Amino acid sequence: MTPDIHPLIKLLCEDRRYKLDAYQFVRSGLEYAQDVLELGRSEEKVLPEGEIRQVRHVTGQDLSIALKEFAHNQYGYMAKLVLAGWGIHTTSDFGEIVYNLIKIGEMTKSPEDRREDFDAVYDFEQALVREFAITAAE
Repeated sequence: MTPDIHPLIKLLCEDRRYKLDAYQFVRSGLEYAQDVLELGRSEEKVLPEGEIRQVRHVTGQDLSIALKEFAHNQYGYMAKLVLAGWGIHTTSDFGEIVYNLIKIGEMTKSPEDRREDFDAVYDFEQALVREFAITAAE
């Protein structure tokens, strides 16, 4: 008898475009968008245990913008290079990762959400390199 394999591990074996770090970055970036930036509209979500919890639903465009800020905060001027090392080169890659996570039940979507919402939100060279600025901590 073999133990159950976590869905994310199966996904990494089936779709080798992105590293585990890419999925962790997007999941952490979603939390950053919801909790720190307070993006998205508030919705009630029923958990499998029957518990009702308030969650913030973030659009693909808003998540892409939050991921840019999150990447700047985490990796500074190296953000574009770090993301590229994980297979992320465009905002469309964010969409692919999100929809892979939706497919395995690690993220959810609303009926209005579309994979295409992540396409061409910004250019990585412009957003992650040229727009990066070091600012004094407040």
